Amino acid sequence: MEPAGANEVAAAKERIDDLRKEVSRVYIGPHRTIDLLLIALLARGHVLLEGVPGVAKTTLAKAFAAALGCSMRRIQFTPDLLPADITGTYVLSPREGTFTLRAGPVFANLVLADEINRAPAKTQSALLEAMQERQVTIEGDRFELPNPFMVLATQNPVDLEGTYPLPEAQIDRFLVRVSIGYPTHRDEVTVLRTHNASSPTINPLLDVNDVMRLQGIASRVHVEDDILDYTVALAGFTRTHTRVALGASPRASLNLLQAARGAAVLEGRHFVTPDDIRNLAPAVLAHRLVLVPEVEGDEKARDQVVEEALSKIGYRRAVRPV
Repeated sequence: MEPAGANEVAAAKERIDDLRKEVSRVYIGPHRTIDLLLIALLARGHVLLEGVPGVAKTTLAKAFAAALGCSMRRIQFTPDLLPADITGTYVLSPREGTFTLRAGPVFANLVLADEINRAPAKTQSALLEAMQERQVTIEGDRFELPNPFMVLATQNPVDLEGTYPLPEAQIDRFLVRVSIGYPTHRDEVTVLRTHNASSPTINPLLDVNDVMRLQGIASRVHVEDDILDYTVALAGFTRTHTRVALGASPRASLNLLQAARGAAVLEGRHFVTPDDIRNLAPAVLAHRLVLVPEVEGDEKARDQVVEEALSKIGYRRAVRPV
């Protein structure tokens, strides 16, 4: 595969910059949040949005989907939601006497799984195959999902009454976790000032083919072998840490590398730097760690483990013969 050239990466960066500006017209918050969504999009990954109610998680997801110009479906997760409500099911047509597929909301380019931890594990698992293999199996029949395909899931990390924690296998399928905190004083004043005004209309700046083209460019961003070693070393550190019962998986290493490629495109570079890995490691690795029981309730412990890995594992560029 031919590496991405500097000119096509520069052109991709212009499209991404326009996309960021368009989403920012509706979502009032830090650019870092939008950038993580864009990185996940370029890396063909999924996003877990965490934040208390009222911090515009759903607004952000809707604006993001509208600017992409791709199809979007929203699933409100509730305790009585069934797997078939997500994937779809066969329905009998009395007139023809045959069964036809009634496709579920998962058949969209962007699926907003709102409050994903409100549904039991059986329903949550309906997304497992879709997120990893971009397909669903209904009554033994396999159906491909649209391409591109991305899941944006939201959950409230504070109100845990009546919720079902996501299993480790499903959390591992989210490329990044994005924590949306309270807005700054200035941003909240802006929200109050613009609340009664008519909401800006998001213009679709891309289409399905444009998104796939950008993803293809990101996948061809050059990565040195030293970066590969550094990525694996960071993930390996979490697997032997005394406070970690289950460390970052090989999927986590791969996701970190994919995310770094996306970050390079956002910066207009056709190569990955160690800083790309360092900047994204907390968002990609921390949520995947399973802690030992003694510190399991400490919300900051996962981030601390990743920060410790970044401080103790140094990037070393190999000496190459001239």
